[in-house]
Amino acid sequence: MKFRRKSATDVPDATGTEEAAASADPASSAESVPAGPYDAEALPDDGVERVDLGSLLIGPEEGRELRLQVDESTGNVQSVMLAGADGALELRAFAAPRNGDLWAEVRPQIAADTAQRGGTATEREGRFGTELMCQMKVQRPEGVVTQPSRIVGINGTRWLLRATLLGRPAIDPDNAADWEDVLTRVAVQRGGNPLPVGEPLPLILPDHARRVNPPVS
Repeated sequence: MKFRRKSATDVPDATGTEEAAASADPASSAESVPAGPYDAEALPDDGVERVDLGSLLIGPEEGRELRLQVDESTGNVQSVMLAGADGALELRAFAAPRNGDLWAEVRPQIAADTAQRGGTATEREGRFGTELMCQMKVQRPEGVVTQPSRIVGINGTRWLLRATLLGRPAIDPDNAADWEDVLTRVAVQRGGNPLPVGEPLPLILPDHARRVNPPVS
């Protein structure tokens, strides 16, 4: 796992090695367990050894590297990312009411914020319901480029899982089942503490995480 600046953290046993991938082979259990994302308290016995990141439990995904986005000024983990050769998936979990549709409430807020920053956001119906297709201008060393992203929201038991897809799964959503399948193996650990609706659920660095300095541009 890597944590990047904001920073990069590396967890060796979550990067899709042959040994880790074998223990998390989705084909061996896809027919016998219901699809997630799961509530951690109702996690099925699917044989996947997930990394405990606090509010998120993430299993190894073959060919994808698990990274943590860490704010260097505070040391707080802000999000989890799975990165592969053709794209990436960023995950965050938020406190939500027991009943209701928090995703329906925050979706227009995300669209408005994107528009305010000079981008666009349009709705489409996807595998997990209504999602956002976003286009945002970002500054890169080579100049200003347009970065596409797809934002998926999934309401759970007093939590909302928000997933942002980048790269191929954002550009070609109709052929992104392999990336969407990752969401079906994630578990959210809400905890019993009362939290304001919309509050990010805390993420933690596992003991075996190692820091990787970002490349010098």
